[in-house]
Amino acid sequence: MKYRYLHCDVFTDAVFGGNPLAVLPDARGLTERRMQQIAREFNFSESTFVLPAEAGHTRRVRIFTPTTEVPFAGHPNVGTAFALAATGELGSIDGPRTVTFEEKAGIVPVAIDRRADGGIACELTAPERLSLGAAVPVEEVAAALSLPPEEVVVRTHPPRVFSVGLPFLFVEVSGREALARARSNPAALDPIADRGITPDIHLYAATRDEFDLRARMFAPRDGVPEDPATGSANAALAAALAHFDGRRDGELRWRIAQGVEMGRPSVLEARVEKRNGEEIASRIGGTSVLFAEGWIEVPSP
Repeated sequence: MKYRYLHCDVFTDAVFGGNPLAVLPDARGLTERRMQQIAREFNFSESTFVLPAEAGHTRRVRIFTPTTEVPFAGHPNVGTAFALAATGELGSIDGPRTVTFEEKAGIVPVAIDRRADGGIACELTAPERLSLGAAVPVEEVAAALSLPPEEVVVRTHPPRVFSVGLPFLFVEVSGREALARARSNPAALDPIADRGITPDIHLYAATRDEFDLRARMFAPRDGVPEDPATGSANAALAAALAHFDGRRDGELRWRIAQGVEMGRPSVLEARVEKRNGEEIASRIGGTSVLFAEGWIEVPSP
């Protein structure tokens, strides 16, 4: 059978930037095994497979890395909403609207709006509120990042797991230079994994230049040596920073750069709403561009 695919670059306004995503806008008839094989063939950090909704929402979406299915991820949601909107699958986009995707992690709303220049911006709301997980010794994460321990910053939090639907291990480093020097050391991930923690490491620095934060993400055990833009991780990071911030009410915002060291610069806009000292919603958004579309021939199961 033939299946149409869309290839878009997410969290960028220019091709060859951002995070590539493959979207199959109609994946009916594909088995889970075939979805995994297709995701491995594209070999992007994620590919999405769009199916009819089962619970009355806009679509059901399944997300695969090259090696596994994940319950939720950021750039696949932003990119899938963009791809469907840009190709007319959602009808006319003349003004702001929200679609809802059914995923393993829950219902994911994505707000879509057409900008004055004709581009389409999408912003997801994370399916879960912030959860704080286990902490990891500085020495272990420093070894996993090929950095000396003194480059790991613990003023706001120790290296620790946060999640708003997909867990990551978050590590603050001392600045942009340390961020650029970091290298994933897969051989040093065993002590972290032995703690029952999936060692997908999102490291960041507070730079306060044209960006509030700069970030990188290494997930070699998921088949992603480095990710150019990780929406789910940055949504969780923003929620965690809001959690540790002393303000009780209002909206906090961060402009985040990722993918620079890979030559795929990405821009992510994060915002968190706080009420009575609690983070009630974490959102991540940006623009995307359509790069290619075509058809793939898939053998019968």
